[in-house]
Amino acid sequence: MHAYSTSTIALPSRSSQPNTPEAFEPALLQPLSFFPAGAEIYAQGEKAGSLYQVEFGAVRIYRLLADGRRQISAFHLAGETFGFEADTTHHFFAEAINATGVRVFRIASGVDMSRQLLPLALKGLTKAQEHLLVLGRQNAIERVAAFLVDMAERQGGLRQVELPMSRMDIGDYLGLTIETVSRVFTRLKEKGVIRLLNLRSIEIVKHEALHNMSE
Repeated sequence: MHAYSTSTIALPSRSSQPNTPEAFEPALLQPLSFFPAGAEIYAQGEKAGSLYQVEFGAVRIYRLLADGRRQISAFHLAGETFGFEADTTHHFFAEAINATGVRVFRIASGVDMSRQLLPLALKGLTKAQEHLLVLGRQNAIERVAAFLVDMAERQGGLRQVELPMSRMDIGDYLGLTIETVSRVFTRLKEKGVIRLLNLRSIEIVKHEALHNMSE
């Protein structure tokens, strides 16, 4: 993990602190690392062996293609875990989208973690398959609608959805240009499906209509 600009932040004990496997060092003994917007958390090719949990902020996972383009494979929000690898090397970059706090869970040496890591592997596989299904859709509206539905579900199904990522990030995630993403947002607004509260926040006015567009 690059020491771009990290610091230890003392947090009060929370009843919502996730239960971690015994094979991980106790969560409360791990300092919280702070990453400013755009800071690299780890790089493709670096040694893996830890899991990362977003305490606040958001993270993008991406790979640079041979022609220099960026392909984002996932976004991770507060409370979500990332960094799981099938081997000992990171195959993607992880980067803070905005001011982000990340807690690192290091795997204790010599401990068999297969039972604890299997659910993470299966969840990651499911999310990857869902992402492929979204990318396979030819209609840009379907892709953006599916993305917004997913973001809403991950934020508790509220009408107001926070989008920490930029329109360019969304485009790199959905395989669309930034212009296409902006046009789709405008079209959804004109149809009365969403309201654009600001660049990073929307309100879903017609959730059923948005859900139907995503299928």
